[in-house]
Amino acid sequence: MKQKYIVVAVVLSFLLVLSGCATNTTHENTKAGAGIGVLVGAAAGAIIGYQNDHSGGALRGALIGGAAGGAIGAGAGAYMDKQQTEFEQQLQRERAQHQIEIERQQNEILKLTMNSEVSFDFNSDRIKPSFYSSLNKIAEIMNRYPKTQIVVVGHTDNVGSEQYNLELSLRRANAVGDYLIMRGVSTSRMGTEGHGEMEPIASNDTASGRAQNRRVEIFVVPDRDAGQ
Repeated sequence: MKQKYIVVAVVLSFLLVLSGCATNTTHENTKAGAGIGVLVGAAAGAIIGYQNDHSGGALRGALIGGAAGGAIGAGAGAYMDKQQTEFEQQLQRERAQHQIEIERQQNEILKLTMNSEVSFDFNSDRIKPSFYSSLNKIAEIMNRYPKTQIVVVGHTDNVGSEQYNLELSLRRANAVGDYLIMRGVSTSRMGTEGHGEMEPIASNDTASGRAQNRRVEIFVVPDRDAGQ
């Protein structure tokens, strides 16, 4: 199938974010293959993020690669420690019920994984009202820690066509991004990606595996001046 690549200018603009500039990339379909990942990496060290993360996403690769390339400040670790602690405390119920997972990745990046079984109905891009309170908590914490960039990534199982799943995953990522913006998170910090069925974390041969693959991930990436 045809792959849609993020425009080079948008990638470069997001690299400028890491240098203190802001750009709005919400609703950009940044599904990309290895070629664009390598291109971005060559431009700003994003190849490190691409190799470590295996995302195939140009926007996420650029941000993660920029962090790996030394764009973050020395105090970023403590800054992200505090933010992670707040996420863990405020989302304690959701974590206990396996609705949200919180991980600390390389280069001080936080990853929040939301189970689509509790956030979206099957084949829908409309957030369940019961999940609003969890997103409200996430938005409040993000607003208290503004020195980060945010990438929301949607994923699906392999039921349906690859193109449809790609579009559905992006719509879900956009829905989460829009909701966070509605709750006060700056548009200039937000980007979205749809990866469809490309990155399963479990087998699509079982119902439980497909359920795990239907998910939305939020990457919280520190700016270079985080912690200063």
